[in-house]
Amino acid sequence: MIRLLDKLERDRRLTKEEWVRLLAALEAEASGESEGPGVREKSDSYQTQRAQEAPGEDTPARPLSKELTARARETARKTFGNRVYTRGLVEFTNYCRNNCYYCGIRAGNQNVDRYRLTADEIMECCREGYKLGFRTFVLQGGEDPGFPDRTLAHLVTAIKSEYPDCAVTLSVGERDRATYQMWYDAGADRYLLRHETADPDHYRLLHPSAGRPLSLANRIRCLRDLKEIGYQVGTGFMVGSPGQSVETMAEDFVLIQELQPHMVGIGPFVPHHDTPFAKEKGGTAEQTLRCISLLRLLLPQALIPATTALGTIDPAGREKGILAGANVVMPNLSPTAVREKYELYDNKICTGEEAAECRGCLSGRMELIGYELAVDRGDHPSREDAQSRGDHSSHEIQQDRGDHPSRGGGKL
Repeated sequence: MIRLLDKLERDRRLTKEEWVRLLAALEAEASGESEGPGVREKSDSYQTQRAQEAPGEDTPARPLSKELTARARETARKTFGNRVYTRGLVEFTNYCRNNCYYCGIRAGNQNVDRYRLTADEIMECCREGYKLGFRTFVLQGGEDPGFPDRTLAHLVTAIKSEYPDCAVTLSVGERDRATYQMWYDAGADRYLLRHETADPDHYRLLHPSAGRPLSLANRIRCLRDLKEIGYQVGTGFMVGSPGQSVETMAEDFVLIQELQPHMVGIGPFVPHHDTPFAKEKGGTAEQTLRCISLLRLLLPQALIPATTALGTIDPAGREKGILAGANVVMPNLSPTAVREKYELYDNKICTGEEAAECRGCLSGRMELIGYELAVDRGDHPSREDAQSRGDHSSHEIQQDRGDHPSRGGGKL
């Protein structure tokens, strides 16, 4: 399997079959098992078994997962040094028209205490965040019909007018192309829209067919539109979701290597008590960390967060995520009075901390592992190169926003 790591580092892509082999090997190593012909057998020494199954293949001196983590960490350090970019998260509405089976704020959950922040409240969150050193604001919410698209456009313009040195990221789900264009014209810089799974059958398992049907095809259409318009686009998937397999996860990596997104957000599936998946087993920190490392080798310059969900299932999850190759954290700027109401999954951390406390806590945690929070917008290295060439335009090249170098270029 070391040869597959070599190929991934060299070519930045694998075939689906190679992804399946690599993911299966990592899973087998983690469980102390190895795949034999038609039967799963316990192995006293996974390294010995792997060498027997792949004669002639170089075997690393350390386990495959540790080799993967070390390479991913080195790749991230070469690109970003010890700097971790921060994004100030504003969860401005927990209304949603969708009924995704895994989500705590799904439309069918009658136990949610719904809220919707006003424009003034959102602006106050940004003011507080700016004073604390945030230079990217992420406006995240459910697909809320009660928060007009044009109102959001006006809000984006207001934020960019008051803080021209900041970037605005939107994460509000599926819309038509004209709406995405309106928000981009208003000044939005980035858009986060996780595909959740790249396997159509698995997608149908996670999303209802009744009511407002959701489809993988439309989700990919949205991502295609966003990238063609010129957004810096983020996608991603849940790790350990019900029905996931190494085959479906291989599809996720194949889709990501084809999309070449600027950002990739992944986190473990964490069940919520008021959803149809309440009794399902959650994803693990270890599996999530392996996926972060694989993504770093696949996309060396991508912006990859160590998510709150990872910190929820492991007290040191965000630190481990950074050490596995992530380079972004997203502290919460939302008013403390509403944070517990934006409960996508159970036991979400940091719901009671003030914004300053949250950033201060994260800063201390990063320092303990040899990293520091960057007080800027988190530019992609190639963005700085473009600026030095004088390649500027009103919306494509802006200073220090943490943009990916290929902004506005290429098709999905």
